[in-house]
Amino acid sequence: MIHNEDSRVKIPSILHLIQLGYTYLSLKESNWDTNTNIFTEVFTSQIEKINPGLSLNDIQKVYDDISLSLDNEDLGRAFYNKLIDQSGVKLIDFENFDNNSFHVVTELPYQKDDEVFRPDIILLINGMPLVFIEVKKPNNKEGIRAEHNRMQRRFKNKKFRRFINLTQLMVFSNNMPYSEDDMFMLEGAFYSTTNYYKPMFNYFREEENFDFSKVLTPIAEEDEIRVLKDTNLLSIRNSKEFLTNKKPTTATNSISTSLFQRDRLKFILQFAFAYVEEEKGLEKHIMRYPQLFATKAIENKLENGLKKGIIWHTQGSGKTALAYFNVKHLTHYFRKNNIVPKFYFIVDRLDLLVQASKEFTARGLGVYTINSREDFAKDIKATKVIHNSSGKAEITVVNIQKFKDDPDVIKNNDYNLNIQRVFFLDEVHRSYNPKGSFLANLENADKNAIKIGLTGTPLLGKDYNSRSLFGDYIHKYYYNLSIKDGYTLRLIREEIETNYKLVLQKALDELKILKGNADKKTVFAHHSFVEPMLDYIVKDLEQARISLDDNTIGGMVVCDSSDQAKMMQEIFDSKYALATTKQLDFAAEEEISYGSKKIKDSKVNTAQVILHDIGTKQDRREWVSDYKAGKIDFLFVYNMLLTGFDAKRLKKLYIGRKIKSHNLLQTLTRVNRTYKMHKYGYVVDFADIQKEFDKTNQDYFNELQSELGDEMEHYSNLFKSTEEITKEIEEIKDVLFKFETNDASVFGNQMTAINDRTEIRQISKALNNAKELYNLIRLSGNYELLQQLDFKMLAHLSGLANDRLGLINTKISLENNVGTENILNTALEDVIFAFTKVKEEEMVLADKLKDTLQKTREMLGGNFDQRDPVFISLREELENLFKKKNLSEVTKEEMEANIKALNAIYDKAKRLERENQLLKTKYDYDAKYARIHKRLLEKDPLTESERKLFDALKGLKIAVDKEISQNAKILDNESYVERMVMRLVINEFKTTQKIDINATDVKRINRIIVKEYMNEYNGYVG
Repeated sequence: MIHNEDSRVKIPSILHLIQLGYTYLSLKESNWDTNTNIFTEVFTSQIEKINPGLSLNDIQKVYDDISLSLDNEDLGRAFYNKLIDQSGVKLIDFENFDNNSFHVVTELPYQKDDEVFRPDIILLINGMPLVFIEVKKPNNKEGIRAEHNRMQRRFKNKKFRRFINLTQLMVFSNNMPYSEDDMFMLEGAFYSTTNYYKPMFNYFREEENFDFSKVLTPIAEEDEIRVLKDTNLLSIRNSKEFLTNKKPTTATNSISTSLFQRDRLKFILQFAFAYVEEEKGLEKHIMRYPQLFATKAIENKLENGLKKGIIWHTQGSGKTALAYFNVKHLTHYFRKNNIVPKFYFIVDRLDLLVQASKEFTARGLGVYTINSREDFAKDIKATKVIHNSSGKAEITVVNIQKFKDDPDVIKNNDYNLNIQRVFFLDEVHRSYNPKGSFLANLENADKNAIKIGLTGTPLLGKDYNSRSLFGDYIHKYYYNLSIKDGYTLRLIREEIETNYKLVLQKALDELKILKGNADKKTVFAHHSFVEPMLDYIVKDLEQARISLDDNTIGGMVVCDSSDQAKMMQEIFDSKYALATTKQLDFAAEEEISYGSKKIKDSKVNTAQVILHDIGTKQDRREWVSDYKAGKIDFLFVYNMLLTGFDAKRLKKLYIGRKIKSHNLLQTLTRVNRTYKMHKYGYVVDFADIQKEFDKTNQDYFNELQSELGDEMEHYSNLFKSTEEITKEIEEIKDVLFKFETNDASVFGNQMTAINDRTEIRQISKALNNAKELYNLIRLSGNYELLQQLDFKMLAHLSGLANDRLGLINTKISLENNVGTENILNTALEDVIFAFTKVKEEEMVLADKLKDTLQKTREMLGGNFDQRDPVFISLREELENLFKKKNLSEVTKEEMEANIKALNAIYDKAKRLERENQLLKTKYDYDAKYARIHKRLLEKDPLTESERKLFDALKGLKIAVDKEISQNAKILDNESYVERMVMRLVINEFKTTQKIDINATDVKRINRIIVKEYMNEYNGYVG
């Protein structure tokens, strides 16, 4: 039984939300302000309830103020601040959360002018639509991908600003379990907050065990019937699949329980959002699930009287953000007991102080910095909690680098009992020697203080052990889950090419003769050695930009010494920056081919050395900022930026010296941040780090095994190994075993003989994977793996297989009416318009053509009656436009003609959609009866009065739905349904409406109506 997303996902989810305490509202019986989508009657009633004494005039002023704030270009920051404010007029009562109203509605139109979208499920709190859920049926990756793209376009559309500013939380689900191989979040249920550009989706992996008998309230039968009747889906009530999908353990219901049960939703709305001033503008972030559970775990530890512990979250998982969220949460936690918290963030280097301060400032915290023991002593003894005059939340960032070994202990025996100091100690795997004085100073400064250690790689050993120094683990989040969740990337280690090793060896031999017994540091910093090394690095990054099809990625070189870093900068400035400028001047004088343009655009021409003795502190801050913003291609470093430095675009790390122990792991993970659609970070190994990495891992994992037992398995899998690549090659060989892969002509004939889409998909997937592996192997330096397959031939063969798959998909789509949905919901504009042959000056026109095709396709794709002759005619017009010519090679004139043709189709489709919606509204939004109405008018109309036909069908709808509501099982017996509907047809048409119909007419009406109900019951649409 193949069900659609309404019966399989949406309706079961609505019923689950009702069990979580939400009341279903019918849009047919509700009023709302279409400018904001706030349900004004509910809003007014609730604001009056939770703010006793507020007059209706006062409430109207509050509403007007909200409406005005929603027009801001601030991602809803002003509205959010009003939403969580508990000091003035409350929009939500967080002190007594059950005092609020909770409603669920479906298909609420978010409309501005002629543009509209209708989320599947919307959650209202006090009448405000703060949450929406979009659902797709399972095994519908294209549907999820298309929905992601649609939502991205809507968020960019300023017409929807008010709705985006109002929305706090979104869920997207196709009701499937998470897939291990899903890099693009196309399988499962994901959550996000709003963004004007591209929402960032997150996995949610529940860590608590729920007792559903306590969390869920059984739904009353009349409430279920009311929802099904209101959504015109009474027919599915007794179907087996519908009953299965009502279970609380489905993907959509599970994430709804995790996010929308009242305690969780209260926590999320109050504490889980952050407005962040990023390099490219304002963003709104939501807690990742490990941050949420870590925050709750901290509260739990405090409730049990514990004062210290460690958060072990892998690098790149957002530990600074976690500290920020806990400033918000713990401030509220302590104030309930009339205690004022004072927060510290302890680091051990100046650059980390700068980095942390910047991160906290970007999130809106006041930041006070301390760089000396004397200032720290004064601050500990001070009774004031904040240093800013505005009263906003604050954190003090302390750099202990210069005073951690001071033997004098800071004592504060008269600290204020109403002040609770909370210390977040960053990177507790280093710098906290128990034999030194800082820990003693900290302990004696305030024995009542809370100390929370943060680390991605705890220090394990007999002498210094993070756990023995800072307490037990509060919460743990490992590499493997971080990689699965898409927060960090796996790494590819690349050895340098053999021929380059020979060049370096030759340079070393010559230098030995020239320099005699000079030490290695001097030799490695000599220009004769540095220049070929730099040549290789520059060429490698340029090739990576072409291979990965991304000219925005940057590189960082970890040099053998500060002298080598300086020499690298000197040679780069003289050789590459100037040369590139000349190339650009020359390139501007003549047209270049597409291939040449790709090479030119990939060129590296900017670099900056970052050392403690180069430039001022402000200079270094600006250089790092410029690098993050993409203004600098390379950074040359020695010790700085190896830890605590996060630049998402850093995807190539060149290791030029040996780095020991956990410092190596810290350095390697500089390239594990997610960026665009990249799957890996790349480490180019000049220093043969593999041996040290293996040793570090072995030592580390041995101790980890004794420390954590079976949990050690979660802390592996950082690198993609040669063994894994070899295994994938073997899998490709198995798939292609039956085919002739040495002769493209024979292979093409073999593909032509295949008509099974599943088989051709498997072949196509294997060949496409071979192309990806080819690039990985070349980048990693494991050239012996290239001998196992003829990758260049396979790249050619993949084109043949993909062409056959495309032909089969198109054939299926055109031949089957059901397939029309696939054509119209597939982003054809992305597939068809590669524009590889469009001149640069015509790209604007090409983009317009692409946008016009997209909106036309989506307008037709949303039509609920795809058997309508007018719809079929428009769809054929669209298809014929594709068949006429290869649209990726059109001229300017042809593009203009295509835009005109597409606009004409769009206008007709828009008119048809408006007429359809008007008719659907007449039948209480029941698409079945709108289609029945149209079918009965198309051929041999039963009556000259369309009104009388409507009256007859409306009465018939009431009668049939009544029968089904009384006994949903009747739909298991189609013959019974036919007899029942025939009796009701005769009664409504002949007896009630006096329409003169004969036996043939009755059978025709009966056939159309029964087919609609049975299609709905069996999950077929339209």
